[in-house]
Amino acid sequence: SEHLQKTGFSSGSEDKVSVLDSGPEAAEPQLGVAPVVTSNLSVKAPEFYPAGYNQNFNQNFTDSSYEDRYGYLTLGEYVQDFLNHLTEQPGCFETEIEQFAEALNGWVTADEALQELVELIYQQATSVPNFSYMGARLCNYLSHHLTISPQSGNFRQLLLQRCRTEYENRDEATKSDEATKKQFHSFVLFLAELYLNLEIKGTRGQVTRAEILQEGLRELLNALFSNPVDSNLICAVKLLKLTGSVLEDAWKDKGKNDMEEVIQRIENVVLDANCSRDVKHMLLKLVELRSSNWGRVHGTTSHTEATPENDPNYFMNEPTFYTSDGVPFTAADPEYQEKYQELLEREDLFPYYEENGADLSGPGDMYFDEIDDEMDPEIEEAYEKFCLESEHKRKQ
Repeated sequence: SEHLQKTGFSSGSEDKVSVLDSGPEAAEPQLGVAPVVTSNLSVKAPEFYPAGYNQNFNQNFTDSSYEDRYGYLTLGEYVQDFLNHLTEQPGCFETEIEQFAEALNGWVTADEALQELVELIYQQATSVPNFSYMGARLCNYLSHHLTISPQSGNFRQLLLQRCRTEYENRDEATKSDEATKKQFHSFVLFLAELYLNLEIKGTRGQVTRAEILQEGLRELLNALFSNPVDSNLICAVKLLKLTGSVLEDAWKDKGKNDMEEVIQRIENVVLDANCSRDVKHMLLKLVELRSSNWGRVHGTTSHTEATPENDPNYFMNEPTFYTSDGVPFTAADPEYQEKYQELLEREDLFPYYEENGADLSGPGDMYFDEIDDEMDPEIEEAYEKFCLESEHKRKQ
């Protein structure tokens, strides 16, 4: 009886220990089975996930609190972690953006949360090198897939309002210290990416670009050229190389000659401004790029094909390098040509010949000693014939 009370069984006949009689002597008693205790541990507890499994981006969000649903205490922590993840692995955008948007739709249910989301993305896009393009793509996706639309404005409207705050300080920013200029230039390039990537759906289903950004970029160019120091001019060149063709097409559709005015202003800067020689050279290269229709060649007829004779930018397909800090280093930067030439001079045409600065061939290597730069006459004749035939087929 005492044992039954300890195990939780009642003393009724239903739950008594069964005793089997086997003759005159009683058999050994069989104790009852202990009851099953129901666990309070959630099926989504970390103990049930394999080691190293990341639940932050791959779990169903059904609980009520931030911590239970996402493993984060706040919305800001979750968004910032995703932005950092996207910065380090941009290739995950296509596979994870849908789930990220679904998570936000479950979380962002108030005006304050939507404004916080906009600010986090804006700061990441204007402060982290190389994230402006990915940030613009992210903004475009969220503008079409976030369900919340409060009275203060939807995601796209709040994003443009945030950009307008920086835009209105353009004149002061271009004349401020270098740190402020650098932050402003990052904003300019992010706005350029937004203009290229942010899609506006019309009432008839047509997709257009945000016209307000088109006008904003025009005014930003005016502000940069109004204070023609090197850093402002470099930013203007990057902006035009990124959006020049699209802007000119849009202005032409409206019957405007804004790009002609921009090019004229660039020529005046080259003549009058006290900028460096490298920046002036960069501006002239931009004028050449525009003269070739921004490098766009339509191959419908033979006379429009790009050749070194009719395209001044035929050999301008220079690569982009990155500094140790991840900042892009392109032909739009001063000293690019000089540093690029140094890289070309150091480049080894035979990678296996030299490794980590050590000459693997040894002195008197017969293979390298016998290399002759000149072709055999028969090979040279065949090569010229091959080039002529290839050029003839290409024109056909």
